[in-house]
Amino acid sequence: MGKLDYVENFLQWENEFEFFYPVTVRFSETDMFGHLNNTVPFVYFEQARIQYFQSKGFMQDWVRPESEKIPVVADLQCDYLQQIYFNENLKVYVKAARIGNSSVDLHYMAKKDDGSVCLAGRGTIVQISKKTGRGSAWTEEMKKQFTGIDKSGIR
Repeated sequence: MGKLDYVENFLQWENEFEFFYPVTVRFSETDMFGHLNNTVPFVYFEQARIQYFQSKGFMQDWVRPESEKIPVVADLQCDYLQQIYFNENLKVYVKAARIGNSSVDLHYMAKKDDGSVCLAGRGTIVQISKKTGRGSAWTEEMKKQFTGIDKSGIR
């Protein structure tokens, strides 16, 4: 496996993931060569990211019509580490790698049933104001949600 620019220690990085979203590769997601089309991992990342944000309690607030804040994708990348084929089961993992003032750098990892890592990726999400289009700072509570630390300081 080639070096991932955003990962210093692969085993440590891999072991830090907790949240995952399961997907099964659909026939329509494969190309004429029988393997996963190169655009599809970004859809998997999106599905996992939305579920991750829901698990943190963020999506419920962002989707309310009266909400003043929304998340936007600032950048997104994927590293293809193995071929993926129709009907394979994947676990698409997500974690917050770095939390900024109004941004979060999310990392992604997809594993096959045998535990091998087939995709890796990262992307920056920015919380913005619907009114101004500018970054809107995370609250302290949101930062705690990202790190998994609750009000008592317990993970």
